[in-house]
Order: sequence, then C-alpha cells, then structure tokens
Amino acid sequence: MRIASFGFRHLPPRAGCAGADKFVLELLPRLAARGHEVFAYNRIGFGEDVPTSATYRGVKLHAIRTFRKPGLEALWHAACVTFDILRHNRADVIHIQNGGNSPFGAILRVFGKRTVLTEDGKEWERDKWSPLARGYLRAMTWLSARVHSEVVFDNVFARRAVEARYGRRFALIHYGAEVDYRVDADAEKALLERLRLTAGDYVLFVGRFIPDKGLHHLVAAYERLDTAKKLVLIGGAPAGSAYAAAIRSSEDPRLVLPGYLYGVDVHALMRHCFAYVQPSDLEGLSPVILEAAYLGAPVICSDIAMNRYALGEHGLYFAAGDADDLRQRLAAALAAPDALRVQGAAQQRHVADTYSWERVADDYLRVFAAHGSGVPQQG
Repeated sequence: MRIASFGFRHLPPRAGCAGADKFVLELLPRLAARGHEVFAYNRIGFGEDVPTSATYRGVKLHAIRTFRKPGLEALWHAACVTFDILRHNRADVIHIQNGGNSPFGAILRVFGKRTVLTEDGKEWERDKWSPLARGYLRAMTWLSARVHSEVVFDNVFARRAVEARYGRRFALIHYGAEVDYRVDADAEKALLERLRLTAGDYVLFVGRFIPDKGLHHLVAAYERLDTAKKLVLIGGAPAGSAYAAAIRSSEDPRLVLPGYLYGVDVHALMRHCFAYVQPSDLEGLSPVILEAAYLGAPVICSDIAMNRYALGEHGLYFAAGDADDLRQRLAAALAAPDALRVQGAAQQRHVADTYSWERVADDYLRVFAAHGSGVPQQG
C-alpha cells in the first residue's frame, strides 16, 4: 500500500514534539519495514531549517512550512498537506492524527482517498486549548464519526464516549510498550554526569509542560517532600507559556530541568530513576507510562481511568489533582524502596505481556486494507 501520514509535528521527534510524534515514530517505520511505501509530512515553521535527510528508517519525509501560532499552525499545515497529497497523488491511504484535522479528511474522501483517523483521547477536554478550540474539537467529533474510512482510538473510554454519542462502532488499537534499547554503560554514565545525577537518586517525569499533565501537582508535592533525591522534569512548552514559566520558577534546588531529550537519553534516565511519576489530570493511553514500566522504572501515577487501564492492579496510584496525596505516596515509596522495586517488576511484566508495537503495526495494516469503502460500521 501507499500510505501518507500527517497531524503530528516531526519524524524523528524534535524539540516541542509529544505523544503523537512518539506514536508515528513507532508505527510508520514498522509499516515501511513490512514493504509498504510510507510518506510522512513534517511540520516546519517559517524561517526554521529543514533537515536534509529525505528518509527516516524507510519512511519518506516531506517538510511543509507553517505558522508557529497555536491553532493556525496545525490547520494551515493540514491544508497544505491535503493539497500536496491530491496534487501529487502521494498515497491511497491517508493516516491522520487528531480529529481537528477531519475537515481535510473530508476533502480527501471526496477525491477517493481512504482516510484512517487516530484519536488518542478526549482532546476536546484538554485545558491547553481555549474554549473556542475545545468547542471546535468537540464539533469535529461529529465530522470524524462520519467521513473517515475508520476512526481508531487508543483507549476504550474515549471510544465508548464517541460511540455512545453517534451510534457507530470504531476500532480500538492500544499503543505498544517495547523499547529497542541497547545498554551502553559509558554513554549512560556520561549522560548522568552531564546532568549531575546519580543512578537511583532521582525521580523522573517526561512530557510537555501543559496543565493537563499535572506538573503543578508534582512540583507542589515535591517542595514539601523530605528527601535529598532530585526531581528531573524532561520537556517543556514548544513556544513557551506562562504555565511552563511557572513550573520553571520553582526555587527548589532539587529541581533539574534539562529541556527536551529524546530516544536513548530518555530511556537511559528511565532505566536509572528511583521512580517515574505521571501526575496527569487527563490522559489517553500514555506511551510514556508504558515505556517507563517496560524499562523497569516503578511508575507512580494519578488514579485517572486511563492510567488504571494501563497498569491495572499493578499500578501505584494517588488521587488525581491531590498534591498532598502524591507527597504521601512518594514518601511511602522512599520509606520502602525494596517494596517499590517489587511493584516495578510486576508493572514491567504486565506491560511487556500486554502491549506490543509489532501488534499495533499489524492491526493498523488490517484497518488500512479492510476499509476501502470508507463507511463506518453502524452500531
């Protein structure tokens, strides 16, 4: 098959990238490795350098410039991508991230293309969007439910909500967890030294600095926690934000803010952390939680439905939005490190047995092949 994909920022990930970019990083090269022609549309701001590489792990790359302005950035890029696909007949199957791009899926459908939308959660509920943007995204669920060859959800809760609202059935494909990480002791040592960290002596978070990730709960809890261990926050806000600035303004000397890191650096930090913390107020099926657990990091996370769905009975949970409960959970982990490691090992076995990127690739290919007519199944 000829497959094109858009709706993410960049493959491979660059500064400012997030879950959607991690998803295509794992999915698209696997599709190419199975012999399909895969085309990825990267989002590049006006004035930014375009990488010279034309391929990444078998995936053909094409950069299209856009405005670095929330909302306009994604819509302008999607419009340009749609025109490019139709002008050059790039692919027969179009994989789209985020229901906000469904108007362009409708255009592609008019011209006979199969479109498969990945919706990774209740995007319309995220605090990072303005009320106008949330209203737009909620309205787009109506269009998403009707125009695409298929809509794929990564979690049962978001799928159930949309199915109940529109009386249609959609696909469910979970994220994978396995990480192709080859231990390099010298590189790991150099990374820890550069960040002035000691293995087992820091708590880790990786993600965007946006309100629904709950970082304000984690920082508030840590500021009242009696420990010498450092708190390492990997990530940031792509264009800066008052929220990210507030997180960075903490005067706690244990706070370490290296900015954006990806790939082997993040995996090395996961392997050597005392615990990984995911304090989200809202989440889809988090690939970061799955990766951290897969690599052996004990995961402490908020008790929202999707986190409980990911880790089940093996999770270490605190009440979502409750910084004091998070502080108590961290204090309990610090007081019983052996029990924490046992729980982490149970999480690792559960995630390794349950989530597979190879299965994800096979399931997406079945969806691409099976929905040529583009008519969603009636509920």
